[in-house]
Amino acid sequence: MSGYRVVLQAFDEAGAAERRQAEQRYGRALEAELGGAELVAPVYRQYLRLLQIHGEAVDLEALDEAERAIMQGWQAAEAAALSAALGPHRYMGDAQFEIVLD
Repeated sequence: MSGYRVVLQAFDEAGAAERRQAEQRYGRALEAELGGAELVAPVYRQYLRLLQIHGEAVDLEALDEAERAIMQGWQAAEAAALSAALGPHRYMGDAQFEIVLD
């Protein structure tokens, strides 16, 4: 992973190896959806910037085309990453992934 790392939070049922594998699956899925490891950190930074400017409930219609692409791209990548990391259990428990930027 380049410029970031993934940390699985609040998933006590998982052992260290299982946690590490889930984090790796999450990261690989983000990278695949966004187009490469080198794009994860910059896209995530832009996503966070947009949330800071527009708040948590971003109105996609209020964004310009580039901003909308960032929001939708990150949201799609995050959904794919959750599915890849947790499989059919992605809606269970308090499992949460944190992206830590380097």
